[in-house]
Amino acid sequence: MRDTKESRLLLVLLVVVAFALITVDIRGGENSPLDRPRQAAQSVFGPVENAVSGVVDPVGNAVDAVRDSGGRSSTISRLERENAALKQQLGSKDITRNRAQELDKLLKTAGAGQYAIKGAQVIAIGAAQGFSWTVTIDAGSHDGIARDMTVINGDGLVGRVTTVGPSTATVLLANDPDFTVGTRLENSMELGFASGQGDRPMRVQLLNGKAAVHKGDRLVTFGSEAGKPFVPGVPVGKIVGVDPSGGNLTKTLLVQPFVGFTRLDVVGVVVVGPRTDPRDSVLPPRPTPSPKPKPKAPASPTTPASPGSTPTGGALPPATPTNTPTSGRG
Repeated sequence: MRDTKESRLLLVLLVVVAFALITVDIRGGENSPLDRPRQAAQSVFGPVENAVSGVVDPVGNAVDAVRDSGGRSSTISRLERENAALKQQLGSKDITRNRAQELDKLLKTAGAGQYAIKGAQVIAIGAAQGFSWTVTIDAGSHDGIARDMTVINGDGLVGRVTTVGPSTATVLLANDPDFTVGTRLENSMELGFASGQGDRPMRVQLLNGKAAVHKGDRLVTFGSEAGKPFVPGVPVGKIVGVDPSGGNLTKTLLVQPFVGFTRLDVVGVVVVGPRTDPRDSVLPPRPTPSPKPKPKAPASPTTPASPGSTPTGGALPPATPTNTPTSGRG
C-alpha cells in the first residue's frame, strides 16, 4: 500500500474503531456484545493453536533438553570425579593406617631384639625374577644395605638379602625351597635347621631325635657368625606337626611361619645385630588361658519333714529338756 492521505486516514480510522471496541468490551464485562464473536473465534482458531503447539512443543523440549543435557553431564562428571577422589582418600587412609600399624610392630620387634634396622617397603615380587620366592625392596647400597643381611618384619623372620643395587635389593624369603636357617626351640634350646617349602609349612630337622616337642612350641633363629646371614632370636614359627624319628638321629617338625609372605609391605633390614643373644625375648608372650568356670552344685530338693523325722541337710533340732523325777528315800 502506498503512503497516501487516504491510507493514513484509513489507519487512523481503524485505530479509533479498535479503541472503541476495547472500551465497549471492558465496560460490558460478562455481558459484552463481543463475547460471542470471541467464542466463535476461539472455536475456530483453538484447534489450529493446539495443533501448532503439539508440533512445536517437542522441538522446544528437545532444544531445552539439549541445552540442559550439557549441565547435567558436567554435574554427573563432577560427582563421579568427587566420588573417585573420596574413594582414593579412603583407600589411602586405610593403607596409611595399615602401614603405621606394621611399622609400629616392626619397631617393637627390633627393640625387643636390640636390632638396628633400616626400614624399607616391598615394591616387587619374585614372579619377575625367576619364579622364586623373592621380593624387591626400595633400599640398597646407598642406604647401607649389604648382601647376607637379615630381613624381618613385626611378625618375625622374612628372609635374607641376596643381591644389592644402588637403590634396591632382592630378598630371598624364608619359605623358598633354597632357604635354610638354623633354629633354636623355645625353652628347651634344641637346635635344628629349617627349610622353606613354598606355601606349605617349613620343614625343620632337629639334631636331637629324642627331643620332647609338642604342637604349639615356637622356634627362633639360632644366629650366624658376626650376625650374617642371620641374627639370633628372630621368631621363625610354631610347630604344627611332628614326624616321629623312628630310631633316626634327627626328628622332623612342620613349622608354620609367623610371617605371611603373600602380604608383605613394610620390612626392616638388620644392619647391626644385637650385642647379646636375645634368646626367646623377642617372642610375644603366650596368651593366658581364661579360667574355666566351676560347675555349680545342684541344689538339693527340700522335702517336708514328717513327724519324728530328722530334717535333711541340717543340724539336729535341740533336744527338749525333760524333768526326770528323782527317787530316793526321805
